[in-house]
Amino acid sequence: MSNFIINWWRSQKFKSALQRGDIRGAVQVLQEIQKSGASFSWLEKLFRDKLQLERNSQEYKRETANLRKQITEVKESKSHLLLNPDAEFIKYIYEAFKLVEHDEYKLQATGIDERIFDEFEVRLVEYLQEEFSKISEQQLAIKLEDALDDINSLKIGQDPDYRFSLTPHVYFMKYFLENVYCLYLAWFLIYQNGLLPTKLNILDIAAGPGTTAYGLALFLQSCSSFFDIPQMHVSYYSLEKQDAFQYRGLQFWRKYIESQINPLNNYFRFVSYDIFSWNPKSSNIPKNFFDFIVISHCFFADNTKRIQANNIYKEIFAESLNDQGYVLLIIQDKKLFKAYDTVKLEDKEKERILVNQFIGEMGLELVWYRYLTSTASRKLLSGNEFGKFAKDNLPKQVHISLMLQQYLEQKYLSCYTLDDYVILAKK
Repeated sequence: MSNFIINWWRSQKFKSALQRGDIRGAVQVLQEIQKSGASFSWLEKLFRDKLQLERNSQEYKRETANLRKQITEVKESKSHLLLNPDAEFIKYIYEAFKLVEHDEYKLQATGIDERIFDEFEVRLVEYLQEEFSKISEQQLAIKLEDALDDINSLKIGQDPDYRFSLTPHVYFMKYFLENVYCLYLAWFLIYQNGLLPTKLNILDIAAGPGTTAYGLALFLQSCSSFFDIPQMHVSYYSLEKQDAFQYRGLQFWRKYIESQINPLNNYFRFVSYDIFSWNPKSSNIPKNFFDFIVISHCFFADNTKRIQANNIYKEIFAESLNDQGYVLLIIQDKKLFKAYDTVKLEDKEKERILVNQFIGEMGLELVWYRYLTSTASRKLLSGNEFGKFAKDNLPKQVHISLMLQQYLEQKYLSCYTLDDYVILAKK
């Protein structure tokens, strides 16, 4: 059979395949023609070019999709870049704070990073003195007494109202420094475990003056004096009933933190809100957004309030914590054990069961916890015993103590003390 007839037959076969919509058959015929060395007709060339365009288009779409995926992965990895724990810095913190691990849960601290906390305390005193200078001496005495009576409710197991004009100032003098001290160490433990990202979104429930943000800022100051840290970006969402706490906290932040050489790149949002008014339908708290939700010392002595608050916390965790996020809880030892009518003993197994029961009521699972304590024992020391121990062993709040002596007639020297459970959990 002549080549002419063969080529004609193939051409007819190709046309027939196209008419039937048999694309695969048409392609096979096209390959046969190409192998034979015969020239393509105009129709066969058109079909070949169309096929090539479609293949190029599909390949382009695949490459584009793959590139977009790679860009997204890079962005996500950058946005969730974790600070790499530095062994020398961790060693420094252990030495500065005189950290002793008595067991896998109990961590004793009797030291401090004096470079950071001494300046912080001095600036706090300057801020408070400036505030007090705006009030007449007589009015100052009255307002301080009202605020002190309210805050002292904590000593008898009651929940303060935190509603007086100088309540934030009395809190600054009596409890702020040691709470920042505790939060500093909490963020250090998160860093030590390789869980501190350079970009993080924090929801601070019952935030007060922003103790959580201050603890993080001071910890990062210690980091930056030791090694170059990448640019940190923190979105801090404060949820607090008393707007006076938020206002005073922001005032002091601007006077101290933002005056530092390398201030924390922090975005604040303040919402004055009573958590007992929580309504998920009307709440504007971002959904599935936060890397950390923090509740520091906002656990109620009243059993009814505690149960109600825990149920609300559980709803907030479920709605607003992102899938990879953590919940950081800080509760004083006496409040934890009293809530479950349990005696505090040197029994770490019962302690672990109690911690799991506590977080389980909020729909959480334990990642880890540490009992941060100033003493070597879980058991409570008597007032005289602890006073002598503190005087001999704990870092002093020298500057703020002078204010407490001047305005609140405090006779003793305040120290940085710890008796808190720092609990990291996930939903």
